[in-house]
Amino acid sequence: MDAIVIGEESFIGRQTRMDFQRSGTYHVLVVSGMNVSILAMFALWSLRKLGLGDIAASMCAIALILAYAALTNVGPPVWRAALMFAVYLATRLLYRNKAMLNALGAAALALLIADPHVLFGASFQMTFLCVALVAGVGIPILERTIEPYSRGLRNLDALAYDRSLPPQVAQFRLDLRLILGRCQAILPGRAPAFFLVRSLRVLLAFCELVLMSAILQLGLALPMAFCFHRATSVALPANLLVIPFLQLLMPAAVLAIFVSYISLALAKIPAAIAGFALQGIAGTVRWLGGLRLADIRVPTPGTAVIICAVVAIVVCVVLLRGRTRLAMVGVAALAASALWIWTVPPRPQLRPRVLEMTAIDVGQGDSILLVLPDGHKLLVDAGGLPFWTHSQLDIGEDVVSPYLWARGISHLDAIALTHAHADHMGGMPAVIANFHPRELWLPAGIPDEEIHNLLSQARQLGMVITYRQAGDSFSYGGATIRVLAPSPDLALRSSKSTSHRNDESLVMKVSYEQTSALLEADAEKPTEKLVSTEDPRADVLKVAHHGSASSTNVDLLEAVQPQFAVISVGARNVYRQPRFEVLERLQGARVKTYRTDADGATSFYLDGQTVTSEVAGFH
Repeated sequence: MDAIVIGEESFIGRQTRMDFQRSGTYHVLVVSGMNVSILAMFALWSLRKLGLGDIAASMCAIALILAYAALTNVGPPVWRAALMFAVYLATRLLYRNKAMLNALGAAALALLIADPHVLFGASFQMTFLCVALVAGVGIPILERTIEPYSRGLRNLDALAYDRSLPPQVAQFRLDLRLILGRCQAILPGRAPAFFLVRSLRVLLAFCELVLMSAILQLGLALPMAFCFHRATSVALPANLLVIPFLQLLMPAAVLAIFVSYISLALAKIPAAIAGFALQGIAGTVRWLGGLRLADIRVPTPGTAVIICAVVAIVVCVVLLRGRTRLAMVGVAALAASALWIWTVPPRPQLRPRVLEMTAIDVGQGDSILLVLPDGHKLLVDAGGLPFWTHSQLDIGEDVVSPYLWARGISHLDAIALTHAHADHMGGMPAVIANFHPRELWLPAGIPDEEIHNLLSQARQLGMVITYRQAGDSFSYGGATIRVLAPSPDLALRSSKSTSHRNDESLVMKVSYEQTSALLEADAEKPTEKLVSTEDPRADVLKVAHHGSASSTNVDLLEAVQPQFAVISVGARNVYRQPRFEVLERLQGARVKTYRTDADGATSFYLDGQTVTSEVAGFH
């Protein structure tokens, strides 16, 4: 209730946010232009009912809405709606024609004068695009289709009114009179006319809501894909169910607050209505947001797609002012651009015929993207946060997935977990749900009880689960992968001890022709001693355990002889990693070393003969 009415989101849990996003109703959870519009019209209607004249009611309504915008302190979305409402009422009082696009332009201009930087914010762009779609596309379509019939239901007994209506609407009124004549022969009185007209008004209003919701989903396909990587597959039915509840909730909640200053007993009535509406919203969102269909994710659209989508919106707005056939072409262009975004994945940003190893910047954790020479994509670990951080951040959803989507990657072929530590496996559920890999690789000997949820998710999605151990060697994606650890001969864990968990890590050497990379995960001295005897020589070394002093010993460096090294580590971490002595060892071995806390995501490209490196330069 706090979030919807006054914009206070502090107590909204991550799962609730995800359900609203998945169902395409996140605009309800935050104070948006829709909330302001509902309150504005309710305030104006209430003031008129209290006996105030048009001028007084309009001035009071404007003052109340501007005060509400200042109270919520949400920013451009609320101020846009408040300013548009003020412009709307001002033009009405001045007896000027009301043009929604002009009101939108005036509100946008006022906000840009106050702060030009809002133009580059996603909130500003989406909220103004939403209203532009309503004014530029939705209303013209309604004026061509449903609105004439809605006007035709007025003053059904006034025959002279027929002459001012289009022929098909006048015929519609004649048909209604014939139907009413038959009905009144059976049931005399005004009841048949009342119920028939009311039923038709409800039906037409529902059709308007369906049409407007569909237009918004088509028009918002681009910003939803670009900002949130979501295809709002259930947004239409979700909004059809949620918006009526919201229209009931907003005035009831505000009324309950005002009445509570007079009488708590009376305030319970609107509070109960608001509670009913809130439960209706929450139940709808949980139901539709929980469907697997609601979890369709899309990568960042390419430049050509963005340009075409923007052009399609502009063309649709322009053509809707023309003849019917041109208007249909405009709507078809808008629908085609949305379907393109939802169904045609962009070309991934990959280098052909090279082995790519990228250390994704996941903070204090590990996540390595391997792109094999033939284009297969393998993700080794997915980062994560330990439970004691009490953070709602999901590294898999908020860091790893956006990085992959930004590169146009919509699918992974396999995902590997090196060991059951939170900073390696915490992001796995989100990555698996978003990218649906075919295979899950696990180190041999990993206890099922420590990865129970991960195994359940993999089996539910039909993934092939493969356990790897030292001695395994196989070709994958045009490269050769040798597993150097864990070794079944190295007894690390007692019956309940977990002190040697890092030495159960899955260690792999990935080779392409004459170049190779060694991924050490969190291996420590016992495992490194074993690895040093297994021909680990490699051009690129993923430094073990984030640069801990218990790893990357001199013997290993002498055996590997890497040209490059990368340390996946979080800035200012509590473990003070990477340790100074490890950096000294790497410097002594003349290894060019990168760190994700300093360099961001770091990529190495192995073409079979040489190795080149590239840093993202941002975090």
